[in-house]
Amino acid sequence: MEPLRPDDPRRLGPYDVVARLDADGDRIPVPERRFIARLPGGNRTVLISLPLPGMDPARFAAEAATARQGLPGPWIAPVVEIGGTVEAPWYASPYLPVLPLTAAVAAYQGPLPDHTVRALGAALAEALAALHATGVTHAGLSPAAVLLTTGGPLLTCFGAVRAAAPDGEQRSGLPGLASGSLAPEQLTGGRPRPPGDIYALGSVLAYAATGHLVPERRELPEGLRRTIAACLTREPASRPQAARLLDELTPAAGIAGFAGDPHVQPPTVLGGTVSRASAALGPGWLPGRLIAALARQSAELLAAETVTPTPYGPVAGRDHDSLMDPVPSPQPYSPTALGPASPLPPAPSGLPASPAS
Repeated sequence: MEPLRPDDPRRLGPYDVVARLDADGDRIPVPERRFIARLPGGNRTVLISLPLPGMDPARFAAEAATARQGLPGPWIAPVVEIGGTVEAPWYASPYLPVLPLTAAVAAYQGPLPDHTVRALGAALAEALAALHATGVTHAGLSPAAVLLTTGGPLLTCFGAVRAAAPDGEQRSGLPGLASGSLAPEQLTGGRPRPPGDIYALGSVLAYAATGHLVPERRELPEGLRRTIAACLTREPASRPQAARLLDELTPAAGIAGFAGDPHVQPPTVLGGTVSRASAALGPGWLPGRLIAALARQSAELLAAETVTPTPYGPVAGRDHDSLMDPVPSPQPYSPTALGPASPLPPAPSGLPASPAS
């Protein structure tokens, strides 16, 4: 949680913007501008994402609209609301105290413990397996797209690769894309497909385990070296499928480090589906230092003050009308749902549909 900059919005739709989620100057790019925001009165808090400057807003909004339809799997942050205009769209997800993986590595002051990396990999592999089984490619997995909570990781930034540039265009060096997380075929403009998600998963686990997106093989923990190296194979057809990775990373597979571990819990039902990864995400999956960082974020948010703009004057030198999007009053939703629990305002009109894979 970071202070707002002078050029940041103070209001988005019905929400007061409280803070930035991401720190400035991080060497790992963030695919979206992300803010913590809440309704006046504080009875609803959300994470709101906006496109980066220079990104095609129509492509960004189309990906958000696809995600709002509901993506399978218990570890994917749901999109519960879409607002803004064709030129300046945004989408919202339920807020929980979260740390982007990049912030978690910084807060831990180094690579995360092996059991944390393995649990993280199991949850992300489970999320990708659910997506790929329905023919959907995430096309946005990177360290900044992974948010850590006490209950497990949440995968965000759906379609960031597709939103950054259309197929056929070079994506190397584009704002918001971590080149180390992009599969070679996507860097050169290839259409995002499931093997690209697997490559990105390998880079995420490499980063969590070493602090580097593209580490030397010898830097990787011995117990994860083979799995991560297989994900980062340059040839797409040689990369393992997500379901196989889930087998390798879950306690049921008998991987060393889980047998007899008192922190390991039996699989549970999340989002209507039995989650094998949940067995690795019981008490102790996150180091205490990161739990303390999440507690600080929660306390800072409770103490944060916002000023709700009024129709009678500008806010921070910005025109009031430019900050107030014509969005209908929000409807209730369930924070645990993978899609809207009740009817929500329609997506902005005039936005093209986006292919899901």
